[in-house]
Amino acid sequence: MFQRKYLLCFPIETTLVFKIAGSNMQFFLVSFFLIQYVRTTLDTAKLLPVWDKKLILARYVSITLIAVYFIAQQPSWFEWLWHVFLVTLVLTAYKNEEFKSLRGTIQSVLPFVGIAILNSVLQLIFPKFYNSYDTYFATAQSFAFVLCFVIWFYARKQQNVLVKERQERLREEEESKAQKQSLEYLVTERTYELTLQKEELQKAIDELKSTQNQLIQSEKMASLGELTAGIAHEIQNPLNFVNNFSEVSVELCQELQEEIEKADIEASEKEYITGIISDLSQNQQKITHHGKRADSIVKGMLQHSRVSSGEKEPTDINALADEYLRLAYHGLRAKNKEFNASLVTDFDESIGKVDLMPQDIGRVFLNLFTNAFYAVSEKRKLLEEQNGDTSYKPEVKISTKKFDNRLFIRVEDNGTGMPDGVKAKIFQPFFTTKPTGQGTGLGLSMSYDIITNAHGGTLEVTSVPGEKTEFRIVIPL
Repeated sequence: MFQRKYLLCFPIETTLVFKIAGSNMQFFLVSFFLIQYVRTTLDTAKLLPVWDKKLILARYVSITLIAVYFIAQQPSWFEWLWHVFLVTLVLTAYKNEEFKSLRGTIQSVLPFVGIAILNSVLQLIFPKFYNSYDTYFATAQSFAFVLCFVIWFYARKQQNVLVKERQERLREEEESKAQKQSLEYLVTERTYELTLQKEELQKAIDELKSTQNQLIQSEKMASLGELTAGIAHEIQNPLNFVNNFSEVSVELCQELQEEIEKADIEASEKEYITGIISDLSQNQQKITHHGKRADSIVKGMLQHSRVSSGEKEPTDINALADEYLRLAYHGLRAKNKEFNASLVTDFDESIGKVDLMPQDIGRVFLNLFTNAFYAVSEKRKLLEEQNGDTSYKPEVKISTKKFDNRLFIRVEDNGTGMPDGVKAKIFQPFFTTKPTGQGTGLGLSMSYDIITNAHGGTLEVTSVPGEKTEFRIVIPL
């Protein structure tokens, strides 16, 4: 019954065709398409070039075997060569990890190889038995043959589905990656914008703090200036009376001296009275001297406390510096005709006009130049008194430079210099190294306030005792 049903599905003519053509053609087709399936699925030409060459060689071997089979007129033993060839292909696939992903598909060849080998063994050992049931064995081998291609077809279809899914997943990953990069770019851009805003806000806060500090300092200085001005004005009036009456008293002493000389009195009494008048005159002269000293201090306090207009205007800084350099030099020359010094200027002509308070900066220049000329004059006197050295050449130098939106001014002299202890106090009010009557100690203090508070700059000093002193002014523009 089974044989009749089976033959209904596969007619005798078809079975005979398979038998005539022989299982060798099946061997060829199975081996050829198996090799091609492996090469296509694993893309060995790109990913496994060494194995691709071996698989191409195996394909040529299968073609050679089928060709030899037909040329040799179907020798019965030729099927064993196919058995060896197919078993070798299967074992190679199982032993190498490169084909691990295809092992499940390659197993579909095992039924066909097993049935084919069984047919050959039975035909060799039990030929009568095989001849009695050769139709069944041929049909089974044909089923196994068809099963190979059916499994390969579904495997290939499944492979295509997997490839499409992989491609879809890769596409989604690319889209996700692109979206992630876009978000990262947006985050980076936003972070950069926030950083810039933060820096701008921080800069604004710093400027506000600086402005606040300047306002506070201005208020303090204004209050201190008002207090100083009030005290100076209160001192100024009685001090004027002291100076005026002391000068009048000196003149009265001189007139009294003249009258005593005319008077007819004894010589001893005249000498005694003359001595008293002389002592009184000297006392009045000292009162006058120290009164003028106090008057100069009071005037310095009034000048130091004077409130500037605070209005900046375009100023030719080079012309202003040169003007006050000549003014200070000729002022000292008026007191000491023997004094001479070299005036060296190094002006940056590209500066042009800058916004400054010209009156205040002029006072700064005058104070710095006056101190510089005093230093070189004192050094000249000191060298002449100690060694009789007349080779010393006093020199005062002024240089200007505009760089990085800032104004740099340097005033340098080759005078006496100053030690570190003096340098630390040089900008303090009422501190001076000059002898009594020659300095108030307010000039550099006032200059420091003008540069730092009124112009937001810096005033620094460097000095080498006995060699030079350099004042450096930096004003932002």
